Amino acid sequence: MQAEFRAPRRRTRVYEDYEAPLPVSQDPQERKVYRADLINQQVVVCHPDHIQEIHNKGFFGKGVLSRARPDHGISDKWEQHEGLVLPVFSQSRYEELLRWATATLSAQGLDEEAVSQTLLSLTQPVKMEDVRREAGPVGGASGHTKRLRAESEVKPEAKRSCRLDQNDLDSGSEPDSDSGPDSCPDPGSDSDPDPGLQVPGPGYVLVVSDCPKGGGVRQVRRSPLLLSEYLQLSLEEAFFLVYSLGVLSVYLQQEPLSIIQLWRKLQSLRPDFVCTYAAYHHFRSMGWVPKGGGGAKYGVDFMLYRRGPPFYHASYSVVVERTDETFRGAAMRPFSWRSLAALSRITANVSKELMMCYIICPADLSGAELDSPVCLSRLKVQEVIISRWVSSRERAEQDDS
Repeated sequence: MQAEFRAPRRRTRVYEDYEAPLPVSQDPQERKVYRADLINQQVVVCHPDHIQEIHNKGFFGKGVLSRARPDHGISDKWEQHEGLVLPVFSQSRYEELLRWATATLSAQGLDEEAVSQTLLSLTQPVKMEDVRREAGPVGGASGHTKRLRAESEVKPEAKRSCRLDQNDLDSGSEPDSDSGPDSCPDPGSDSDPDPGLQVPGPGYVLVVSDCPKGGGVRQVRRSPLLLSEYLQLSLEEAFFLVYSLGVLSVYLQQEPLSIIQLWRKLQSLRPDFVCTYAAYHHFRSMGWVPKGGGGAKYGVDFMLYRRGPPFYHASYSVVVERTDETFRGAAMRPFSWRSLAALSRITANVSKELMMCYIICPADLSGAELDSPVCLSRLKVQEVIISRWVSSRERAEQDDS
């Protein structure tokens, strides 16, 4: 029986333009190679420009502090203060940051006196002359200034870390971007700093007193915490950018990994990587945008989007299964009829279709062949759409006819 194709549901409010995906070029001179790092079993991109281009041109990855798009900034509100643009914190919010920084420093083994002295040196009011000196001359910008200017315009997502230790990556879970509201931050929001003004750097904030007796006093202080913008790639996304597009280089402990090294490393991190990557590669080649993270919500491996999550709701929930040429073999995710019916019902309730994606492995595929991505050429993909039969709906249709 031929499955009925349903047109994807377009989002009602879209605040961005579609950019062409990352190009495929055989000439290394024409390709721009981005950098990612394998940290704590997660592939992350740290450079702000790389974050922007990788995410926008194909919707790869997600911000580590946001639902999907890497747009988390140090503050939602910015204000011009004596010619410089600064992020604005209320006094209560600033004190909350101080408590977080205190807990972080204490966890690192510092005694109470050392913690107090460190925070005291960071939280003293700062003179604007010192801030301008770090911002650089008018018309130019220091490296510190340029970094925040990129943050203010691009707003990739970030990890919250202490000023004195920025090495602990918050790997976090990857929520489904389709679950959020049909709106994105308006790029023309008044809270964004004017790109024509100087931004002194993420180390300075404008603290506004929220006490009635304070009269809204504003003081420039150093922030006890920094927000670094990171983009987290799934293992499949990272390998696709390396192997299929050739636009990414993944580093492990400051050493770039070859394609074979990366393939074996990712297999060691997740035993079912070969099958999930084969499915990911297949859907990308068909023009879909597969996004992970649906497993926690819907019990599936991928959500399939047309063009990208900002433009359409997910059309399909995909479960990846490995099988042999006779559709037998040990299932990666064994389903009972009850669990399959429950998954089908959940998928229907969120206006998606459930797809079983079978990765068919030949019987003579050896373990040695699986050590190289060349094995992908021997794998076959078969999709099956599963729909739930509703008896009441069937009777209603018969009565109408």
